[in-house]
Amino acid sequence: MALESVAVVAAETSAVEVAPRRGSQSQPHWAYQPVARPATPAVKDAKWVRSPIDALVLAQLEAKDIKPSPDADRATLIRRVTLDTWGIIPTPEEVKAFVNDKSPNAYEKLVDRLLASSRYGERWGRRWLDLTRHADSDGYNTDGTRPNMWRYRDYVIKAFNDDKPYNTFIKEQLAGDELWPDRKDALVATGFLRNFPDEINARDLNLKKQEIGNDLADTISSVFLATTANCAQCHNHKFDKFTQKEYYQLQAYFANTSFRDDVTPLTGKDLSDFSTRQAKWEEATKDIRARQDALLKPYIEKAEADRVLGFVPETRESITKPEKDRNAYDRWIYHRNLWTMSGRTRNAANQMKEKDKAQYAEFEKLSAELKKFDSLKPKDPGYISTATELGSSESPPTHVLFKGIYDRKLEEVQPGLPSALSAESPKIVPTATSSGRRTAIAGWIASDSNPLTSRVLVNRVWNQYFGRGLVDTVNDFGKMGQKPVNPALLDYLADSFVKNGWSVKKLQKEILLSSVYRQSSDHREELVSIDPENKLLAYFPRQRLDAEQIRDSLLYAAGLLEEKVGGPSVYPPVPANFDNRNAWKVSDSQADQHRRSAYIFVRRNTPYPLLDTFDWANPQLVHGRREVTTTAPQALALANSDLVFEWSKALAGRVIREAGESESARLDRLYQIAFGRTPDKSEKESLLSFLDKQEKLVGTQLASGKKAVAPIGAKDAGAVKEKLEGLFKTLYGRTPDKFERATLLSYLDTQQIKTAKAASDDEGAGASAGSAAKANPARSAAFVELVHAVVNSNEFLYRL
Repeated sequence: MALESVAVVAAETSAVEVAPRRGSQSQPHWAYQPVARPATPAVKDAKWVRSPIDALVLAQLEAKDIKPSPDADRATLIRRVTLDTWGIIPTPEEVKAFVNDKSPNAYEKLVDRLLASSRYGERWGRRWLDLTRHADSDGYNTDGTRPNMWRYRDYVIKAFNDDKPYNTFIKEQLAGDELWPDRKDALVATGFLRNFPDEINARDLNLKKQEIGNDLADTISSVFLATTANCAQCHNHKFDKFTQKEYYQLQAYFANTSFRDDVTPLTGKDLSDFSTRQAKWEEATKDIRARQDALLKPYIEKAEADRVLGFVPETRESITKPEKDRNAYDRWIYHRNLWTMSGRTRNAANQMKEKDKAQYAEFEKLSAELKKFDSLKPKDPGYISTATELGSSESPPTHVLFKGIYDRKLEEVQPGLPSALSAESPKIVPTATSSGRRTAIAGWIASDSNPLTSRVLVNRVWNQYFGRGLVDTVNDFGKMGQKPVNPALLDYLADSFVKNGWSVKKLQKEILLSSVYRQSSDHREELVSIDPENKLLAYFPRQRLDAEQIRDSLLYAAGLLEEKVGGPSVYPPVPANFDNRNAWKVSDSQADQHRRSAYIFVRRNTPYPLLDTFDWANPQLVHGRREVTTTAPQALALANSDLVFEWSKALAGRVIREAGESESARLDRLYQIAFGRTPDKSEKESLLSFLDKQEKLVGTQLASGKKAVAPIGAKDAGAVKEKLEGLFKTLYGRTPDKFERATLLSYLDTQQIKTAKAASDDEGAGASAGSAAKANPARSAAFVELVHAVVNSNEFLYRL
C-alpha cells in the first residue's frame, strides 16, 4: 500500500472516533432535562394576576421592584389581538362593538371569535410555512414550478384552523405516507419533507441523495428540536454533545425516503367518475395518441440516452442496472432519474420542431385532431406531491462521511438518536411497503416525554406574540443558544401544552387572556436603565407589522381583500421593472390579484417584491423568526408604488362613500378604518391644513396639464349602484363583484373629473369645504394624497 493511501486511511479512521469522553456526572443541558411544572409563585400584586403566566412574569418584575404596565385601552387591544391572530386590522364596527361591550367576559368572547375564524389559520399557517422552507418552485438555476405544493399550504392552514393536535401534526408531516397511506391529507402533509430546494437537472444523483439526506436531518432537528445538528456533518459538534457518527445515525431514518409528484387527489366516487371518463377518452383517442407517440419516440429515446450519458459514472451504474438486480440504493437513484425526465414529451416536441418541420407539422395536425375530443376528457384534478419509500421496506445503507464528503464513505451506521437527546432509540417496525423508520422518529419527536418538542413550540408561539422568545435563539436550544429568560414560565407553558392535548389554540388563548399580553405598550423611561430590552416584559413590546400584515391590511382597509380560502397560488401585479416578469404571469382575475398574501405564489429566486421588501421569510432555509429592518426601500415601496396608491384611492372612495359629504366626518371615518379611533382636535387641524396646502399644489399641477387622481368607488351608492347592478344583470344575469364595480366606478370618476374641473374653475372663493370636495377635482386629489399619507404612517404600520 502506498504511503499516501496509509495516511488517508489513518485520517479517515480517526475522523469517526467519538468526542473525548465527558464526565458522566455532569448535569445535562437545561433543554434536554424533563419538563417540570413549576409552582405558581406568590406575588404582591395578586390582583394583576389572571393566569399562572402572569404570576411567573410578575415574580421576576417584583424581584427588581418593577411594576407591570396597566391594560391597554380597548381600541388598542382589539387592534393588537386581531392583527396577531388574523394578520389584518379590525373593522371600525368590530372595534366599536368591543369597546361598548361591558360584559365581564367581553375580551374572552373576542379571543374565542378570533381563534374560531378561518383567518386564524391563514395567519398562523403562514408562520409554520416559514419554518418548512415552503415554496411553489424548486430554486437553483431553473427554479421550475412545483404545481402541487399549494396543497401542502392548504393542509397547514386547515390544520391550524381545526386545532389539530400538534403531536398528530408532527406525525402526519414526517410519516403520513407510512402511517396513513390511504388518507390523501396525510400524503399531502408529507409535503413538509418535499419542501427542500432542489436542482432538478442535477447530473450527480449520488450527491443529490446525500444533499437531500442532509437537508431532511437538518430541517427536522431545527424545526422540531431547535437543534443545530448540521454542525456535525463534517466533525463532532464543537459545542453540543453530538458526534459525527450520531449525525449520520439521525440521517439514516430518512435513507429510504423519496418523493412522488403524481398521486391523484381524488377518492371514492370522484375517482371512479374520473377513471370512467378517462377510459372513454383514451379509447376514443387511442389511434391518434399512438401516431403521436411514434413520432416522438426517437426524440425521447435520444433525450434519455443523452441524459444517461450526462450522469456521473456511479449514477449511470444504478440507472442502467436491470430491475431485478437493483438494490435499495439503486432504486432510489433510478426513481430520481425518472422524476427528472417528467418533461420529456414537451422537450421531444421542441426538438422535432427544430429538426423536422414536416414531421412537426404532422404532429401538430394530430394535436388538433386530439383537441376535438376534449369534451370527453375529464378535467385535470392535478396531483399530490408526497413522500414515498418506493414500495420497499429495505433502506439504502448510511455511512459516516469523511469531512462530510459524499463519496468518502467510512463505517456504516444504523438509525439512532444522539445520546444527549435520548438514552435509547425508538423501535422501528417495517411494513411491506415502507421501512418504518420515519414513523419511529416521528413518534419519538411527538412523544409526551420529549422535553424539546413542547418547549420549542411554545417558545415559537411566545416569540410571535412578544417579538422575542423566552429563549431568544428560537432555532437553537443548544449550548451556543441563549438561556431562557424565564425558565419556569417556559416549562409551565410546555407542560400545559402537552396536558391540554397539544392544542395550539388553548396555548394561545391562555397567552392572549393573560395580563402580560394585555399591557399597554407606552414607553417607560424608568425602565431604560433596569431592563433596556424589556426582557422581563414590564410593558407590551411594540412591533412593526410584517410583510403580509401590511399588504393584507392595506387591501382590507380599501375594501378590496378577497377572502376566498385555499386553492392554487395566485399572481398579483408586480412592478414594471420586476426582474423575472416572464416567470410571473399576473392572474387574470382581479379577485385572485387581491387574495391574502398567504396564497401568493412563492418563487424561490424572485420573491414577490412588496413582501420581500418588508423582510418576508426566505424560503431557501428554515426561518424561525422574521427579521425587522428599517430601510429606505420600504418607505419608497409604499409611497411610490402605483399598486399601493391604487389601494389608497380605493380607501379614499370607501371613506367618502361611508362618511358622506362632511369633510370632518370623512376624516373621522378614515382614522376609524386605519387606526380604530377618531382623530383628536389637533390631529384634525393638521389634517385639514394638509388638505388645504395639497389642494393648492394639485390645483397648480392641474393647471399645467397634469392629470388629476380621484377616489375610486366614491359614487358606489344610491342610484349609481342600482344602475351598475341593473347593467350587469342585463348583460350577464348577475350583479358585479366588488372588483368589477371598482373598475367601472373608477372609469365613471375619471369621466366626471373632466366635467368637475370646468365647474371648479367657476367655484366661488367662499364655497364650503364639503361642496369644494364634492365639485373640485383638486380637493378630491388632495384627499387621496391625505389617505395615502395616513396609511404610510407609523401608526398604521405598527401594532401597539
